Amino acid sequence: MSELATQHCEACSADAPKLNDDEIRQMQADVPEWEVKVVDGEKRLSRVFKFKNFAGALAFTQKVGDLAEEANHHPALLTEYGKVTVDWWTHKIGGLHRNDFIMAAKTDKAYEG
Repeated sequence: MSELATQHCEACSADAPKLNDDEIRQMQADVPEWEVKVVDGEKRLSRVFKFKNFAGALAFTQKVGDLAEEANHHPALLTEYGKVTVDWWTHKIGGLHRNDFIMAAKTDKAYEG
């Protein structure tokens, strides 16, 4: 388990620096199942979580939503039969911040638990 999962998000302002490619690679080592993708010119962390049915996917979506509310940091969530796609990025800066990796690790922990 990544120790990122025990950390807390920091308040982020619009002028906070985005992580550069080297920083992203270093942090991605702690959440290796997440991929970096670009959507509308912004880098995001993305992962698809698998479930046996819609009920399991929906329950996981609620867990991630609860984590997001607690941290005041919100992902894009797509809930489908048997899977949930989660994308984390920092809207205020239009890219990736340390907070996104913390939340990815917390999401992984919620999936395992």
